[in-house]
Amino acid sequence: MEYPRRPPEPDQPSWMGYAQPLRPVQDGHNPELHPRDWQGQLAAAARGPLQWGFQAFFLGFGGFYLASLVVTAVLTRSVSDFDSPNASHSVPLGPVLPLMFLPNLLLGLVPALFSWFRGNGPRLDFGLVPSWRDLRVGLACGGISLGLGYVVNLLLLAILPQSQTGGSSLDIAFGDQRTVWAALAALFVFVGAPLTEELLVRGALWGALEHYRIHRYVILVLTSMIFAFLHQDPDRTLALFCQGMALGSARMITGRIGSSMVAHATNNLIPALVLFLVG
Repeated sequence: MEYPRRPPEPDQPSWMGYAQPLRPVQDGHNPELHPRDWQGQLAAAARGPLQWGFQAFFLGFGGFYLASLVVTAVLTRSVSDFDSPNASHSVPLGPVLPLMFLPNLLLGLVPALFSWFRGNGPRLDFGLVPSWRDLRVGLACGGISLGLGYVVNLLLLAILPQSQTGGSSLDIAFGDQRTVWAALAALFVFVGAPLTEELLVRGALWGALEHYRIHRYVILVLTSMIFAFLHQDPDRTLALFCQGMALGSARMITGRIGSSMVAHATNNLIPALVLFLVG
């Protein structure tokens, strides 16, 4: 979707101010912005107020963290029972794997509920449905994210060699139904995670910060840091931060999470294929 540009107005307040809600569309122009940034800015100003985004973010993240603790305890108990000499190995642990994805669902469910009941719906509040421009920008930023992750991880491996680990715990969990559960896991990595994580971080949180006119580059850095820590993987935190910057750039350029979802899915395509084929 293309947005028209207006000529600069000399006494017009800047959209880049701090601590005050975003003004209506006619007050959102900043002549110093590049046209691609102006389109994203105008898309943000055109939607309804998202001050409730902070509540959605903290409730979604809190629910994710608590659910992760419960699921970790359940899975740890299941694996311990499976490894016990007295345990029956007739029941594979593959069906237990969907529990691993349950906390992640809360990341997107809570912002979606807030948007439905307090906003205008995810499609209008977040730009959920990708446009053709979202696809183009998302594919480009997703490819950049893949490259950044690959380069950063290679550098970290060269500087801090990682010890070799044993076989994947998924080998035990999939059992005889490996292909079915691997396919479901890969599908969630490719589609589910980009949807839920983008709704929380670059939907609810980004929208709330944007509503109070925090500088767009501050929002980009902050949301990228949260995106990295959200994965709870210390060895990949730096790579995840760099990838988050690329994914967030799609959101910043278009003003919509439809583009960052496409970028996120593009970034997750190779890991999803590896999970399905190698698992």
